[in-house]
Amino acid sequence: MTVLSTEDEGKFLMDAEGEQIGIVTEVDAEAQVAYVEPEPGMAEAIVQGLGYGDKDDDDIEVPAESVETVTDTELRVSTDL
Repeated sequence: MTVLSTEDEGKFLMDAEGEQIGIVTEVDAEAQVAYVEPEPGMAEAIVQGLGYGDKDDDDIEVPAESVETVTDTELRVSTDL
């Protein structure tokens, strides 16, 4: 089972084919949910990458059980969201 932490904020969310879905804006470590901004703009991606972003109303909720792998730069899901 994958465990999400606030250190995952700013990472890219990738699908099973390696296509970028969005960027993790916030992680609720207690609920084990990552909030992902689909198709962020360049400025927003930089802010998120530095760890200063917050979740928005249009963010996708990704539960930890949907995340197959976590690396230094990305979270990868194996199913469609």
